[in-house]
Amino acid sequence: MANLSSSKLKDRTIVFYGAGSMAEAIIRGIVDTGVATPGNITVLNRSNGDRLLELQKKYGVVPALTPEQKDAALARSDMIVLGMKPKDSAAALLTLKPLLRSEQLIVSLIAGLTIQTMHRLLANEQPIVRTMPNTSSSIGLGATGISFSASVPEEGRALALSMFGAIGMTSVVEENLLQTVTAVSGSGPAYIYYMMEAMIRSGIEQGLAPEAARELVVQTVRGAAEMVRLTEEDPAELRRKVTSPNGTTQAAIETLERHGFPEAVSQAMRRCAERAEEMGQAIADEAFAR
Repeated sequence: MANLSSSKLKDRTIVFYGAGSMAEAIIRGIVDTGVATPGNITVLNRSNGDRLLELQKKYGVVPALTPEQKDAALARSDMIVLGMKPKDSAAALLTLKPLLRSEQLIVSLIAGLTIQTMHRLLANEQPIVRTMPNTSSSIGLGATGISFSASVPEEGRALALSMFGAIGMTSVVEENLLQTVTAVSGSGPAYIYYMMEAMIRSGIEQGLAPEAARELVVQTVRGAAEMVRLTEEDPAELRRKVTSPNGTTQAAIETLERHGFPEAVSQAMRRCAERAEEMGQAIADEAFAR
């Protein structure tokens, strides 16, 4: 077994406990970039063996299909990535508890589930990396917030950053800010999609063909994001540059403001962060009420 003194993810054995879309995005990223070795990656889930075989066919990873294979993979791995549904996470951690070694690195993708709750469920100070990636990870343009328990060594931090760096950018934050990360980037793509929906619909209502409305909106959003990235200018400054006095853009922005657009976005993001905290508390309440 590889020793954690090296920071190379390629030499590590990794288990993905849960095989949903986010797990697949990470697997695709670390395999396609050569950051990890497919034969060192095991995938398992509660009951969907067909899904595991699909991932094996696509990426060359190893499926764990029987209870014995699952327990063996979990017990010998260097890293365990928790990607199950939040409602299943407490039971999964309790199942995992007797199989763990003290040096194994736990990487959580579960929204709201705190390091403290995980430590209580595992009854030890297991090194834990708590993350909040987003769906753009599936195309290598993800944004992931990352927090570490005090027990994570420098080597473990490097491994986690290498893993999530393969699917986009990473930002290390204090754990209490991960709810805000959820509101900003975790759920953020959905806000943009919602805006795009509205723009496409309005374009069609005003006479554009659906295909033209979609293409124009997609390119506009893509171009705006690239302008911010490449120029490194503040979005507010870029907005001002395209807003001529008494022009069409000013008329549109004033209408958005009149309908409370900035406040609506702020309130939505606050509610998103609150909901992430509520979900984590619900997991803890249910787990410790047993």
